[in-house]
Amino acid sequence: VQLQASGGGLVQSGGSLKLSCAVSRATFSRLNLAWFRQAPGKEREFVAAINRGGGSTYHADSERGRFTISRDNDKKTLYLQMSSLRPEDTAVYYCTAKRAIITTPLGSHRDEWDYWGQGTLVTVSS
Repeated sequence: VQLQASGGGLVQSGGSLKLSCAVSRATFSRLNLAWFRQAPGKEREFVAAINRGGGSTYHADSERGRFTISRDNDKKTLYLQMSSLRPEDTAVYYCTAKRAIITTPLGSHRDEWDYWGQGTLVTVSS
């Protein structure tokens, strides 16, 4: 499984940004997918996850209402729409995947995910 994240950049506080993650070398519709982020000097933390069918999502409390995860199974792409961005959202954002069956739960721990992209940097200026 290969994941390629893109869409990061510099944005002002209060602004919006949409990240994408293109997935290849896998049956996309059989993957649960998620976004994590890692700020400088901090641990990698969970942002949001979505199940293989797209019908179930799970967002971290701190991002709920501001960030929305989605996927397009035809385009084999994962998205993260971010709005009302804050300086503390500054981080490298990583997409990740896990081969799943319908009942596989969406995990929020890093070690529950198997495949990782290279990350895309989001910088929010105050």
